[in-house]
Amino acid sequence: MESFLLQASLYLFAMVIAVPLATRAGLGSVLGYLLAGILIGPVTGLSGTEMTDLQHFAEFGVVMMLFLIGLELEPRALWAMRDKLLGLGGLQVVLTMAAVTAIALALQQPLRTALAIGMIFSLSSTAIVLQTLNERRLIQTAGGRSAFAVLLTQDIAVIPMLALMPLLALPGARALAKAEAGDGHAVTHFIESLPGWGVTLLTLAAVAAVILAGHLLVRPLFRFVHTARLREVNTAMALMIVVSIASLMNIVGLSPALGTFLAGVVLADSEFKHELESDIEPFKGLLMGLFFITVGAGINFQVFTAAPFQTLALVAALVGLKAAILYGLARIFRLTGPDRTLFTLGLAQAGEFGFVLVAFAVSQRILPAQTAEKVLLVIALSMLITPLLFILNEHLARLRRPEPGPAADEIEEQQPIIIAGVGRFGQVVNRLVTMSGFRTTVLDADLKTIQLMRTFGFKAYFGDPTRPDLLAAAGLASAQVLVVCLDDKASITRLVSYARRMRPDLHIIARARDRYHVYELYRAGANDIVREMFDSSLRCGRYVLENVGLSEFEAAELEKLFFKTDRANVRELAQVWKPDVPIEENPDYIARTKALNAELEAQMMGRFARRTSQPDPNDRPAEDGIIEEG
Repeated sequence: MESFLLQASLYLFAMVIAVPLATRAGLGSVLGYLLAGILIGPVTGLSGTEMTDLQHFAEFGVVMMLFLIGLELEPRALWAMRDKLLGLGGLQVVLTMAAVTAIALALQQPLRTALAIGMIFSLSSTAIVLQTLNERRLIQTAGGRSAFAVLLTQDIAVIPMLALMPLLALPGARALAKAEAGDGHAVTHFIESLPGWGVTLLTLAAVAAVILAGHLLVRPLFRFVHTARLREVNTAMALMIVVSIASLMNIVGLSPALGTFLAGVVLADSEFKHELESDIEPFKGLLMGLFFITVGAGINFQVFTAAPFQTLALVAALVGLKAAILYGLARIFRLTGPDRTLFTLGLAQAGEFGFVLVAFAVSQRILPAQTAEKVLLVIALSMLITPLLFILNEHLARLRRPEPGPAADEIEEQQPIIIAGVGRFGQVVNRLVTMSGFRTTVLDADLKTIQLMRTFGFKAYFGDPTRPDLLAAAGLASAQVLVVCLDDKASITRLVSYARRMRPDLHIIARARDRYHVYELYRAGANDIVREMFDSSLRCGRYVLENVGLSEFEAAELEKLFFKTDRANVRELAQVWKPDVPIEENPDYIARTKALNAELEAQMMGRFARRTSQPDPNDRPAEDGIIEEG
């Protein structure tokens, strides 16, 4: 018990030190976990004999992640993605497997060994890539969505790979493995006694059982458990689903992660979907971190030091080969610019399912032990450099010259009001102004938005509103008002600064993302600054006050007081705000904020002496207040 607690403390200590340091250095949390594992294992040798057991335990992080991914993918969503799953993802798996198999054959490997290596290296790291895409907020880009489709295809492809791999085994290989393993579970002995085609049929039957159980058994069982209305019982139910499916997959020799992924897809349209997600998420995050630590700690540097140049050459060849195939597919499927680079570099490594396939291939006597050690080392090192590939992608994105897009429109007329940016924010401004009888010149760099506005009869011009020549053509020299409604903070500030330099007399109204952006725009020279969520948040707060005891008049007066006072306070705080100093390191700003907040609270508390503890039915807001909000 003391040894277990000591080892647990060691791993947790390495996690809480290495990961924040790596994140602050811009390397990402995954590389931090891997470095922590390398420090514990190969560098200091602090990891003991518990590493193998810990790796099996940590694999549940991957299992839970695939379960959560499955919950987010309804069968209809999978069907909608069929083009990318079968086209982009299917071609990547087949082409990579074929290329790696051909190279292995050229290196004098037997056909069955070469095919197994091709299957193993055709996969990428779902765990690392998805976590990194989410951390860097790239999952919703075209490159991120394409990478996700390929990862999903690879995860699904593991099922037939594990089902077909027994057919590659030599006759008598499973009997030899059985003899070396000694006594085991009765079910395991039964499966090992089956011929190759029998193992394949049993594997497919296990997958079918998971799908049927998800449709027919899990929902009624969850409804029964839910009647207890105890959070811990619901959590136990969620864990039971994951653990039981993982156990079934282990017995038949399948990947537990793939079984739970299928169960997640089956339960994606269940009414208990969100509850399952909230119950599993905390366990998934911790175990995923532990999984990456064990990957780093499990790297066999003795194999590396025996032939370092050969190992590095194999890793470079694998990454280069996969990157070349991915780049070609990106061009075929018309990914451009940063999306193509993200797709190419993000998936160029081997994956954690490779560890599962290697272990299965060794147990089936398809891979010799010496070959398996080299393959495992190449997988681990390629996963280790994945965060560096993402960093390389960011540098390339900054260096890349923007690809030429459609030419900006020729502006035919100039109006006294220029609106720069017509997204969700700018469209409302433009509709209010034009429907009040005033003419505007609307500029936006999003061609689809411009075309949509023209569909509804609004005149707008395509082009980058921050370009000086486009602003001059729009009539900046003679305009009365410039309204800056762009989405990007830096572009808003840059445009305000330029317009103020060109026209000191121009009235500039600017959209601000947050309070600190207000300070930047105040210094840039904006006359009126509108925080994009401020007014709607005030209205929401007013509704709260109206429904906890205040009359409609009292709530409206407090809203007006807060609005006026907070705007004045922001102007005052802008004087002590320092743009290059973090807020927590600016004592003048913190002290002044506290003082102003105390003054505002005192004003609002003293505004009305009467407070009611229960809402008065006669003071409830009219229904049209809700309609107005909608």
